[in-house]
Amino acid sequence: MTQDPAAADRGRPAGAGGGTPGASNALGAEPSAYLRQHAGNPVHWRPFGDEAFAFAAARDVPVFLSIGYAACHWCHVMAGESFEDQDTADYLNAHFVPVKVDREERPDVDAVYMAATQAISGEGGWPMSVFLLPDGRAFHAGTYYPPRPMPGRPSFRQVLEAVQEAWRERRAAVEQNAATLARGLAAAQAASAVRLDAPAPELRPDLLADAVRALARAEDADGGFGAAPKFPPSSVLEFLLRHAAVPSDTAATARDLAGRTLAAMARSALYDRVEGGFARYSVTRDWSVPHFEKMLYDNAQLLRCYLHWVRLGGTAGFPAAEAADAAGSTADWMLGALGLAGPRGPEALASSLDADTVVDGEHVEGGSYLWTPAELAELLGAEDGERTAALMGVHGHGSVPETGAPLHPGRALDADEAALWQRVRPALRRARAARPQPARDDKVVAGWNGLAVAALAEAGALLERPELLAAAERIAAYLERVHWTPGGAPGAGRLVRVSHHGAGRGIEGLLEDYAFCAEGLLALYAVTGRTRWYAFAGDLLAAARGRFAAGGALRDTVGESVQLANAQGGGAGAEPFDDATPSGAAAFAGALLSHAALSGSADDRALAGTILSLLPPLAARAPRAAGWLLATAQAALAGPLEAAVVGADTPQRAALHRALLHSPSPGLVIALAAEEAAPGVDVPLLRGRTAAPDGTPRVYLCRNMVCALPVGSVAALGEQLASMAE
Repeated sequence: MTQDPAAADRGRPAGAGGGTPGASNALGAEPSAYLRQHAGNPVHWRPFGDEAFAFAAARDVPVFLSIGYAACHWCHVMAGESFEDQDTADYLNAHFVPVKVDREERPDVDAVYMAATQAISGEGGWPMSVFLLPDGRAFHAGTYYPPRPMPGRPSFRQVLEAVQEAWRERRAAVEQNAATLARGLAAAQAASAVRLDAPAPELRPDLLADAVRALARAEDADGGFGAAPKFPPSSVLEFLLRHAAVPSDTAATARDLAGRTLAAMARSALYDRVEGGFARYSVTRDWSVPHFEKMLYDNAQLLRCYLHWVRLGGTAGFPAAEAADAAGSTADWMLGALGLAGPRGPEALASSLDADTVVDGEHVEGGSYLWTPAELAELLGAEDGERTAALMGVHGHGSVPETGAPLHPGRALDADEAALWQRVRPALRRARAARPQPARDDKVVAGWNGLAVAALAEAGALLERPELLAAAERIAAYLERVHWTPGGAPGAGRLVRVSHHGAGRGIEGLLEDYAFCAEGLLALYAVTGRTRWYAFAGDLLAAARGRFAAGGALRDTVGESVQLANAQGGGAGAEPFDDATPSGAAAFAGALLSHAALSGSADDRALAGTILSLLPPLAARAPRAAGWLLATAQAALAGPLEAAVVGADTPQRAALHRALLHSPSPGLVIALAAEEAAPGVDVPLLRGRTAAPDGTPRVYLCRNMVCALPVGSVAALGEQLASMAE
């Protein structure tokens, strides 16, 4: 259908074309890499905000909301097929106000309209395609739409025309559908609300045992849980690792479940054996074909899981040394591939690498990572090339259609195979570095960098790599300098979610951002003893209390958008379920629990317990969606175990501290007396704790408000830790 060009141009935003050469809409000046990817589309995109919705109201047309992210393969596909097509763009511009959202910058927008999309269509994912009233309420939604009809899926043009016809001919029904959906979303928010004015129920160990048994029933033969597509179950793994560290009837089951999944992933195509790091998910059940985007949040969580497996001691089926190798290379990849340079090394971490590589002007999924037998033979020589192809699952037919296969053995390597791999890996790295590389999304997300601080701090300690600990401190300092604005009173500071080029901008952080950053800082304090990080964590948690735990209920956002309030019937709550990262509520409970052990705050401990009241109905029914709640509950039941390390900084104190850091106890919280404390900051757990009369260091270990006698040897400390775990 041919459109009147003048009519189509009525949707063109004022000032379009600024910021990015060739821009034809209002996205050219946006800092988001994902939005700038669409700046040259003939679609007259606007960013999400009051202006776009006011313009839709003035034109009396619906809003077409498209949500995606920079590393999303199918987002690129739909953009090439539809958003770069002039006829499609003309129709879209004439009948809608098109709005683009980067889900990583606006997870509040993504969460609300994901719930709407799932309610309308029964599916969810990205790209997300949602049709809205000018007040923000959704009335129709889907995900990817092809340019031509496919079995069970209409074309994008068909959808646009059907929505436009309904808007023109059946407006009352459209508005009624939107109202009904908003009421339904409000009811769902109310049903899952975390009430803070109700007493917290007692946590029972059998809840966690039931969750382990439910996970065992859901385990897949290839490792992990469920069928394809298969995602790394990071939060669930953390729960299983914690549960395995405490004596119980289900501890061995938890250990086996965690070990099988960790081994399967580390030996699969999900794990990049050449450069390190893990892909977002596997298209196949056996982890053999990854979806190639590599995300900071996945790798930060998985790094910590592999470290905690090392701390447990590993098993014969998945030795600790193999896990340590995967952890070390993942940490190196995070800093090398995602690190944003500062004067002393990476000072913050970018969000992701794209799934696609642009080769000769075309988007090729996984193009940087794929190999053919012929390429390996040419690079490595006939003998090593043939052996490497056979070892790493590279055959004559590509596992990614027609373009080759990623390198993965799918099993443990024997000594000869490991020697071969160590010999050929440097050449493979050099060859891959010479290929076109996937694009990087350079935005810095506060919460994801908080996850990385925790992982890198623990990696520095457990792998004895001080450069990783130094990187964790630089990232923490960046978060404090760029993302955090202190307030004039306790709880008055503000955390910005995203920064670009060293400047924070955009919305305030979500509950998850505050919680992930606090968790990272407390882990960093446990390793360094620097009270600066303890104080910063306390400031974040105090601010989070005031913003997200006021009014008797917990919520994920500060409610910056009237359109989002309209879309969910005026309500705003906290999502109890984990997604790719732990839920904000669960992470907040975990950080509060650790902080309470250090600070002695009964209020923090009580609020953590109240949040954990979400757990009983979820533990056995939906443990895969409640991993971090389960992990936090395991820490609560195990203690918290409070360790105060005091005395001069001597090799003896370092040995005591190292023994604590290597302990797998899930409830262990460590306070290390620092010789240089931040001015005006003390850690209550250290008060009154002194070195031995002869000046030698000691550890004070307490659990459930009962303290053991201080000890000065690693052997005695180990005995106390073991007795308190029983």
